[in-house]
Amino acid sequence: MGKITGFLEYERETEPYAPVEDRIKEYKEFTVPLSEEKLKNQGARCMDCGIPFCHSGCPLGNLIPDFNDAVYKGKWQKASEILHATNNFPEFTGRLCPAPCEEACVLGINEDPVTIENIEKNIAERAFENGWIQPNPPKERTGKTVAVIGSGPAGLAAAQQLNRAGHLVTVFERDEKPGGLLRYGIPDFKMEKHVIDRRLAVMEEEGIVFTTNTSIGKDIAAEKLKADFDAVVLCTGATVRRKLPIKGSDLKGVVQAMDFLPQNNRRVDGCTEFDEEILASDKNVIVIGGGDTGSDCIGTSIRQKAKSVTNFEIMGKASTERPENQPWPYWPMRLRTSSSHQEGVDRHWSISTKEFVGDKDGNLKGLITTEVEWVKENGKFTLKEVPGTEKQWDCELALLALGFTGSEPVLAEQLGIQLDERTNMKASENNYATNVKGVFAAGDSRRGQSLIVWAISEGRQAAYYVDEYLMGSSNLPLKGEGDLPRI
Repeated sequence: MGKITGFLEYERETEPYAPVEDRIKEYKEFTVPLSEEKLKNQGARCMDCGIPFCHSGCPLGNLIPDFNDAVYKGKWQKASEILHATNNFPEFTGRLCPAPCEEACVLGINEDPVTIENIEKNIAERAFENGWIQPNPPKERTGKTVAVIGSGPAGLAAAQQLNRAGHLVTVFERDEKPGGLLRYGIPDFKMEKHVIDRRLAVMEEEGIVFTTNTSIGKDIAAEKLKADFDAVVLCTGATVRRKLPIKGSDLKGVVQAMDFLPQNNRRVDGCTEFDEEILASDKNVIVIGGGDTGSDCIGTSIRQKAKSVTNFEIMGKASTERPENQPWPYWPMRLRTSSSHQEGVDRHWSISTKEFVGDKDGNLKGLITTEVEWVKENGKFTLKEVPGTEKQWDCELALLALGFTGSEPVLAEQLGIQLDERTNMKASENNYATNVKGVFAAGDSRRGQSLIVWAISEGRQAAYYVDEYLMGSSNLPLKGEGDLPRI
């Protein structure tokens, strides 16, 4: 695959970023595309490694060496067919996936891995530019109806696969536009929303119906929906936010990240009316949480012209090298620096917030922290405060990017669905079915907060078992099998 000696001849090269001073003036994507020659060279680095561990690293089982080879040879349409055979939305994953495939790349054992994610994005973009992605509705309809609740990546993948099988699919979304966290959680500087809209247009032409501004369990009773459709797929995500139950958490200015980010995405989309505006402008902002959501809050706060942006992480500072207890090809927990971090943030590790401090009017004006360390006691690590390290910080906006604890309970309660110990929808690994006949669950609502690539994989897998439930058998592909070469 690729060029036999390509990994010896070419170094890893990724898309450069526009200068910080330029990109923080707007919310548009800011990567600078590589030339076709450079992209071919990156595809050439893919080794004929015998066992491509990138396959197992990718939750979708993408046929990575195959599309790398096609790119190296300039066969872009073939590359698109190979990529779309296992991945419904490579334009999403090529921008947003943390690329576990690259951590599993054989070349990555002792060299920089192949730029799989960037190649994937460029394949998808070229496919759209050249008109290779066209609506492909099923030749026959089964007459069976399926309701998909939630239009994030899991719901969209399940809907597209079930539509390909010939079923009549309706996707219900409680927000005003489809896309879920892709639209209302991911900032536009990471993925502009026209990228979602062009894919949705293809899906609508294929016959998928999108019903927005409709909250199942509120606007439509879940039991009625179940009665009206032959099968229901729950792809509602894990949207219950983790709280920080400390003194002052009710002060004005202590805000959940997933209130801050969606509002700004709506603002970028042209919305001007909000019940209460949440803005970082001219404020000392502290983002609590060191993951991707925290990084998105940092980049957004900087673009809103915050006075200062500081980031707290309760865990210790990780190494940039692969930890010894996380050997290749496993995903390593190491220090990652995002483009938002590079734009100007003061990062702190091993720090815990003890109290939010307010003024007499109930507005946040600061917070108190202490340094912490993880101490091993009786075989378990326990978090301990470091004496004498208490500190007060100026802060008018604290953004809580602490992750999610599970699924919202309303649908489970109305349908009688069992939850697991993490309050996710309890659905079998074997067929994605819940304890309620005809009701399935996929994505974060089933497995908990996870990656976009896992959500797409879950949606595809669930679609197979829904199709099997409806028809007795299914011709849809399971992980790594791939569709017929249809885009």
